[in-house]
Amino acid sequence: MREKVVLIGAGSAMFTRGLLRDLIHRRWDAEVALVDIDSNALAFALGLGRKMVEATRAPLTLSSSTDRRDVLADATIVITTIGVGGRRAWEQDVFVPRQHGIYQPVGDTVMPGGTSRALRMIPPMVQIAEDVLDRAPQALFFNYGNPMAAVCRAVRKATGANMIGLCHGVSQVHAYLARALEAPVEAVKYTAVGINHLTWFTEVRLNARDAKPRLRAIAAQRLAGGVAATKGDPRTSASPWDESGLNVDYPFAWKLFQCFGAFPAVLDRHITEFFPQWFRGQHSYYGRTLGVDAFPFEAVVALGDRVYAEMEEHAMAPGPLPADYFDRISGEHEQVVEIIESIRQDVGRVYSTNLPNRGQVPNLPPDVIVECPAVADCGGLRPIVLPAFDTALAGTLATHYQWAETIVDAALQGSREKFVQALLLDGAMNSPEDAGRMADDLLTAQAEYLPQFGS
Repeated sequence: MREKVVLIGAGSAMFTRGLLRDLIHRRWDAEVALVDIDSNALAFALGLGRKMVEATRAPLTLSSSTDRRDVLADATIVITTIGVGGRRAWEQDVFVPRQHGIYQPVGDTVMPGGTSRALRMIPPMVQIAEDVLDRAPQALFFNYGNPMAAVCRAVRKATGANMIGLCHGVSQVHAYLARALEAPVEAVKYTAVGINHLTWFTEVRLNARDAKPRLRAIAAQRLAGGVAATKGDPRTSASPWDESGLNVDYPFAWKLFQCFGAFPAVLDRHITEFFPQWFRGQHSYYGRTLGVDAFPFEAVVALGDRVYAEMEEHAMAPGPLPADYFDRISGEHEQVVEIIESIRQDVGRVYSTNLPNRGQVPNLPPDVIVECPAVADCGGLRPIVLPAFDTALAGTLATHYQWAETIVDAALQGSREKFVQALLLDGAMNSPEDAGRMADDLLTAQAEYLPQFGS
């Protein structure tokens, strides 16, 4: 059948470019409808897409709309990449907590920033899910919006829609561990289970043998000389996502591996936010400040602004796109086309997905959104049943799952009380009074995106 792909949040320049590049490369004969409420960003994305299709003579048909209901009918695939409020709202998720002495390198998953983001994301995502159920109930429904666990749980709780959460973090860490082991990626096999952005590699095998002893030796070697700041300034780095400014790459991930016997994805930039009590104080990340001179947040936002400006420039320019525009790029889009092909062709490949716990991890709570391996075949994405999770590892996730449930209720009910409770459960706040002040400041900063809280 000819697929009809609806991409909601198409103004995300890198995702749209990467997805279209993959569809073109794999010679899909498909209709692609781009949706975004920002008409300018949508026009630029459509302009770029048409240039890509024309340059390659790809059998893709492109359309666009600012109203998703106009294009959802008969969709076979729906992908959401929205970020309510864009980068300017995201900045407030990070900058408001800084005023309270709380520093975050990301601010989109947990801690006050991720908690605030969930309030903005959940109601619109529920509305999107309701429209998908109404207009395209048979479509494969994928989400890339963060915070992943809270968004997917809210959609399933409020609507029952079969939303599948995808993130490329686990595959990136798989490649990172292969490099550490000095082995080809295909020779390294693994099992990874957890909550999105804190997913534990509980098994790592190299050529069918347990690779953990080698990884322990690597951890000991890397951490033996201590962790110190380097001379470079990570705020000027071309890759702010990965730049800690230290002489050991991702020392906290390696330390957690030594402590728990499992390796955490997706490395220090994200996982430090799940352990805020370990990084209290302005200069607590091995002598640097998270989000400032370690994994600098402003550099990430500036890069996003720069990419958007380049998208606008390329879309408006009369000539062809740059030659490298069709090169494969890394990003969240990386596996979705492969997953769809594995489902349609009944291939049965295994991918890391975010799905409700229906017994695949027996000692995690039912229905919480677990990042876990699943088989992609004609039955859709079906999670693989795994042994009971190590109790200590389950303990690192327990409160975060209850945080997700609480912030889902806060967002759906417009409850300040639940918002304060979620901030306290997250672990970054020192007291209920501090949590209350944080909640009020974030509600004020993001008021235009939080109609459920009233005036």
